[in-house]
Amino acid sequence: MEKIKKLSRYRDIILIILDCFCIVFAYYLGTVLITDSVLCFSDYYSKRLLTSIIGYIFIYEIIFHIAKRHKSIIRYEDGKDYIIYIILCLLTALILAVMKAIFHINVATVKMNLLAALIIAMMMVAYRIVARYILVSDVINKGLLTKSNKIQKKLLIIGAGNAAHEIIKTIHTNFKEDYEIVGIIDDNTKRLNFSVSGVKIIGNRNDIIRICKENKVDLIFFSIAKIDNENKKEILNICQQTQVKVRVLPGIREIINDKDIFDSLRDVEIEDILGREAVKLDNENIEQLLHNKTILVTGGGGSIGSELCRQIVKYKPEKLVILDIYENSLYDVELELKMKYPQIKIDAVIASVRDKKRLTEIFRTYHPDLVFHAAAHKHVPLMENSPLEAIKNNVFGTYNVVNSCDEFQVKKFILISTDKAVNPTNIMGATKRMCEMLVQAKNKVSQTEYVAVRFGNVLGSNGSVVPLFKKQIAKGGPVTVTDKEITRFFMTIPEAVELVLQAMTYAKGGEIFVLDMGEPVKIYDLAESLIKLSGLVPNRDIKIEITGLRPGEKLYEEILMNEEGLEKTRHDKIFVAEPMEITMEEIVEKLGKFEELLERKAISITEVKQTMKQIVPTFQEPNHVNERKEE
Repeated sequence: MEKIKKLSRYRDIILIILDCFCIVFAYYLGTVLITDSVLCFSDYYSKRLLTSIIGYIFIYEIIFHIAKRHKSIIRYEDGKDYIIYIILCLLTALILAVMKAIFHINVATVKMNLLAALIIAMMMVAYRIVARYILVSDVINKGLLTKSNKIQKKLLIIGAGNAAHEIIKTIHTNFKEDYEIVGIIDDNTKRLNFSVSGVKIIGNRNDIIRICKENKVDLIFFSIAKIDNENKKEILNICQQTQVKVRVLPGIREIINDKDIFDSLRDVEIEDILGREAVKLDNENIEQLLHNKTILVTGGGGSIGSELCRQIVKYKPEKLVILDIYENSLYDVELELKMKYPQIKIDAVIASVRDKKRLTEIFRTYHPDLVFHAAAHKHVPLMENSPLEAIKNNVFGTYNVVNSCDEFQVKKFILISTDKAVNPTNIMGATKRMCEMLVQAKNKVSQTEYVAVRFGNVLGSNGSVVPLFKKQIAKGGPVTVTDKEITRFFMTIPEAVELVLQAMTYAKGGEIFVLDMGEPVKIYDLAESLIKLSGLVPNRDIKIEITGLRPGEKLYEEILMNEEGLEKTRHDKIFVAEPMEITMEEIVEKLGKFEELLERKAISITEVKQTMKQIVPTFQEPNHVNERKEE
């Protein structure tokens, strides 16, 4: 090993000597092949040729020096580098042919130069491949790179495409001591027993469980970026049964600007195993509404509000105004968007939707064309303990924004609502239901088109159960679930926002759009899945603890109220609920009752809920016994 280290000090000289040998040998072999006779170095022609070869070496080395070929690190060279060597050799042969034609100083014929160039290229590529193989072999790695007592993780790769090739190449080059690749899984039966970068394809998805058991696999890399959600879900569900940790490659859209595929691998997200299909949008209609417009997003620093901002800027509005009361998240979103879209005018505004005077000032300054109202208190248990804050922020905050839109002739107002507004059993849901009533009533007396978009839980949002589960798993548990039977509807934040933008294009005013949330998901099953995909066993490695339903919490969420009908739109995931018969006079009367509550100095939560039942007739305390019976 010490000898190899010493040799590396003289790397450039050794490479030049090897090049010289290749050139001399190539011209000798070329002459033998063309003349069909062994050269005798005493004859005149041979002496002239040997003299000329010194010149050829000089020209070849000049070309290699200009192309910086000797500065290329052999260990990391691949097919592209080898093609460059071949091109450089042929280019040198062309230069020698030109010199022969012009100066008549080239002894070798054009045919000889071309044949020699091909031989030189083959020899140079051959010795570099051999050198590369030696440098990345286990023996040399252990002797020259690092001495480590690490135990290699046994790795199974799913997918035999380009991503797998890149991952294997990275492991062989940089992480050979960390991973032992046991094989590749691919559903294309014609590829069975073929190899990708020296790693054999050993089965399809039906063999995953067996292979993991037989080879004691420690880690699975899911390396298929372009795959439909149903197949991805099915394969990941099989992986769950192995109790092996899984890492996945994001979709094409997520890695398109990321050259390092190995670094793109991430832990499995719950989105991966829900199997929801991608949303198809009518981008042309969305662009017509947003392009060159001034857009205001309230609650723009939150999970939904910030994603709204990210997607809106793609349609090149004239100006995006992001409003939020929390300065840190607002600053983060503003910084992110200004870096990505420096050509778009983006203003971040600190304000509370409770402050009517401040809202008037903002609307007078910007005169927005469209307003997306995402600002709200959304945390159910917290709002049960502070119901008046929910009323102030959700109800009167929305009322202030709605009135500002009317006063300053905003074209469209879009309320972000929730499935918890359907037969609400908690204060938060009841306040959002009141907002829906307000929107439908205001639409009847204003030129502004007021609509609401209702959807369920979004994965990864602030307060979502998924980030909580991940933190609990990382700490070693327990994972807390309120009830073993509790179910929720889920969609991803980008999916929800895309459908909000699409629903906006259908709005004529007064609608409550309802997004198709798919099938309900048991929270207990979701917790089990996340534990399994972390390579752990539920209730053995990580305990799942049932804590009991929290105040105001339902076992099952609803999407539509009993008295509401449901109409289809042009989009298969967007529906319209039947409008309510309510007037602004009734809304003002209901708001008056809320104002009376807020003016009282001391009031109990029970009194607030009793008043809420009068104002929102569908509001009722949760009855979990009846819920279980109905199931």
